[in-house]
Amino acid sequence: MDPAVQAAVLPYMRSELDKRGLTGIRIAASDETNYDTARSTWASFNSSTKALVSQVNVHGYQGSGGRRDLLYTDVVTTSRKKLWNSETGDSDGTGLTMASNLCYDFRWLHPTAWCYWQVMDPSTGWAMIAYDANTLQPTTVQTKHYVLAQFSRHIRPGMTILDTGVSYAVAAYSASARRLVIVAVNTATSAQTLTFDLSRFSTVTGGTNGTVPRWNTVTTGGGDLYTPRSDIRLNGKSVSVPFAAKSVQTLQIDGVTL
Repeated sequence: MDPAVQAAVLPYMRSELDKRGLTGIRIAASDETNYDTARSTWASFNSSTKALVSQVNVHGYQGSGGRRDLLYTDVVTTSRKKLWNSETGDSDGTGLTMASNLCYDFRWLHPTAWCYWQVMDPSTGWAMIAYDANTLQPTTVQTKHYVLAQFSRHIRPGMTILDTGVSYAVAAYSASARRLVIVAVNTATSAQTLTFDLSRFSTVTGGTNGTVPRWNTVTTGGGDLYTPRSDIRLNGKSVSVPFAAKSVQTLQIDGVTL
């Protein structure tokens, strides 16, 4: 459905909803397949059409490409609408592609919802959990499942997303728990140590003796799968963490105040 047809249909949709007493139901549009197409569609709408839309949905099939930042500016900053990544997915069963693109979304798109398309799928690449299309029975839990857990089990509703200044790490802060969560991705083919500078926070104590619990997933197989470890400690207001090649880690830093 091209943008002109969408613009023609939206007033009829609003009218029909209102006729049925559904005046409180908001309209979301347009679920375009990628960021740049969503931006061009939104730009094509006149002010009357935009007024009918409360939320812009976009899909993440542009991967690491596309101007997420400009879509956010157009939709949220300028038009004051909500923005969702309402569908995304990729054929990389390791989860490394997903983690990298999710970090891009956190930094540049700032969606208030992020939805993975096929949690279960016969294709092991697309799936979090693969299943047999003939028997409809689950088969293999993919590494991608553990990678998503690095984000979803620690970045929780009510937390504030902070700008890390980089596109390989996400930070979320809970004022009530005084907890900072960092999820970082090493996409390189070699191991490296990442150091996180926490000096802009007022206080940073960590756990007992400055311990920083971490969870690790190595996406290349044969290693950690959301494996918990408690072997890292703060060094003042910084923490250095070894990352295996193509791995994702979550850090939980307690005793943090702004």
